[in-house]
Amino acid sequence: MIGLIGKKLGHSYSKIIHEQLGNHGYQMIEVDEFQLKELFEKKQILACNVTIPYKQTVLNYLDEMDDVTKDIHACNTIVYEHGKYVGHNTDAGGFEAMLRMNGIDVKGKKAIVLGNGGASKAICWVLKKHGISEIILVKKNLSQETITYEECYAKHTDAQILVNTSPVGMFPASDELVIDLNYFDHLEAVLDVIYNPLSTRLLTEARLRGIKTCGGLLMLVAQAVEAAGYFQSKIFPDAITGQLVESLVQKKQNLVLIGMPGCGKSTIAEALGIALGRRVVDLDAEIVKDIGMSIKNYFDLYGEEEFRNKETELTKRFMNETGCILSCGGGIVTRRENMVALLQNGFVIWLKRDLNLLEVSESRPLSSKKQQLKALYEQRKDLYALYADAQIINEGTIEETVHAIIETWKRGHLS
Repeated sequence: MIGLIGKKLGHSYSKIIHEQLGNHGYQMIEVDEFQLKELFEKKQILACNVTIPYKQTVLNYLDEMDDVTKDIHACNTIVYEHGKYVGHNTDAGGFEAMLRMNGIDVKGKKAIVLGNGGASKAICWVLKKHGISEIILVKKNLSQETITYEECYAKHTDAQILVNTSPVGMFPASDELVIDLNYFDHLEAVLDVIYNPLSTRLLTEARLRGIKTCGGLLMLVAQAVEAAGYFQSKIFPDAITGQLVESLVQKKQNLVLIGMPGCGKSTIAEALGIALGRRVVDLDAEIVKDIGMSIKNYFDLYGEEEFRNKETELTKRFMNETGCILSCGGGIVTRRENMVALLQNGFVIWLKRDLNLLEVSESRPLSSKKQQLKALYEQRKDLYALYADAQIINEGTIEETVHAIIETWKRGHLS
């Protein structure tokens, strides 16, 4: 059999990627450590990738390994050739692709690497190859090779590069934050090997601070392309990596509509859902279902703060959805935590409309009059701009707006 070996694989995109590369029948092979020995002793594996937590354990079952794997002392790709298990490490090439394709120069800089498992070892090897001046390994529990987060905060806040190789922030626990970025004023780039969600909370927080970021999807695809080359004894063209990343993002990324009340978010979301064949989630409608009354009545009974609490609760309930159209209430941007959640799998579009064209309604507790709308806009416009990946004017036909959104997304989505 061929496939991915790991302990928990529900989050993995590897099957999708490898089947597009021609590795049909690629399986998710979830095993406990005691089962690994049997798999290899009975020669049940013809070719495989290896993920957490077995990248070092599988070294015990190899007959040969290439020089990179020997140097890194971790293996994520194994091929059965001429009666022998041969180990390779394609994580290194995947991480090099992250640096190269994002224009990140690490020479002479100081890096913090979170975690010290197999992926960490490959990344440290690449960083040294490219001239990093210093690497600080950080882990929750102190070891000979690592320091604690507390010591990191105390002594290493001058780092310019930060790489997360730990599983903290991975689906389904996407709301977890592995490190507090408030301590670091010199960061130039933050990278995360996690690819589900597309942008971890760590990356989203870094982006909102104006720091260059890169998620693990590019590394995953690049290492898979290299691994597929070993599986099939062929060399794939460089362009295939970018094409596969584009394809995956278009399948997985949400389109998130934000903007003022009355700007047409619900209408445009429905039209986008039809055009793209996607599920549409209207967060205000979901709130109404949850509270069993109109939003205005809820406001009247419990006040705005309680409504915002409910809105945040519903936002986090849908944060791990992928491939959806999400239409948000006008005030979603007033809480940072809402937008941090939505940005993890979302491309955020600020739907704009001239204030004089916005609808007002008694059913909208904060915007029942034009004067209220104008005051709200002044309060929120900077927040809309901060969180938006793109701004689209909605003053033409529905079809024109939908076309503009789709074209803008295809040109500018996460890669």
